[in-house]
Amino acid sequence: MKLLDTSGGNTKLAKNNKDIKLRVAGLSMMPDDTVCIMRWIAACANECLKLAGRGTFNAVEQARQSKTDWYHSDRKAFIAQLIHEITLFEKLCKKNGVECWIRLNVLSDVRWELMQNGAIPQRFPNVNFYDYTKISKRLKKLPANYQLMFSYSKAEDYQTYVEQALQTDVPMSVVFYGPMPETFLGREVVNGDVSDILNLYQRGKIIGLTYKVAKAKAGEDKVDPRKSNFVVDTNRIPLLIAA
Repeated sequence: MKLLDTSGGNTKLAKNNKDIKLRVAGLSMMPDDTVCIMRWIAACANECLKLAGRGTFNAVEQARQSKTDWYHSDRKAFIAQLIHEITLFEKLCKKNGVECWIRLNVLSDVRWELMQNGAIPQRFPNVNFYDYTKISKRLKKLPANYQLMFSYSKAEDYQTYVEQALQTDVPMSVVFYGPMPETFLGREVVNGDVSDILNLYQRGKIIGLTYKVAKAKAGEDKVDPRKSNFVVDTNRIPLLIAA
């Protein structure tokens, strides 16, 4: 089973691959309570972007689930395959003269820097790793070649983690529904829809992401962004501040 998407076709990675100076690969696993431990605290489990973009196709969904199943059933073999594919991708990028970037958590939130069977980023010092995370503990101790952005949610039980993230200068991504504000949580908001790679260097700022209407699969209800914990309705920001 191939783990890394190196084609550049993934909708979450495609905007980065427009930069001809770099190439981004990603690992997309189906999230569950193990590979995405904060999903209920952050109240994003039911609103997950796992079904956004190509995730609406059953074959894509099944492939992501198969990767997660393999991760659980034979972690050692999974890690060995991942290391093999990263090695090949690094060689390909070097051959083509482009920067090598990898997002290991396209849909998950695994602490790859702490893997018992071999911490991944530390094995590849010349590869750039990046991810979004909802685990605030991850923000303070990372390998030099691994950068994170914190992912915001306004869920009540999650606010302790938001406060911990605000104590660092790590960029914080926020999805906005409506006009993008100039500031949020006391920080400057910058447009984050252009490139994740550029967003990594926006230290101490809010990475504003525009809410994209997700297509619901048959038999599933569409997420109402005005009621979502994952999305900030800018028309209600004064009410949120007052609350």
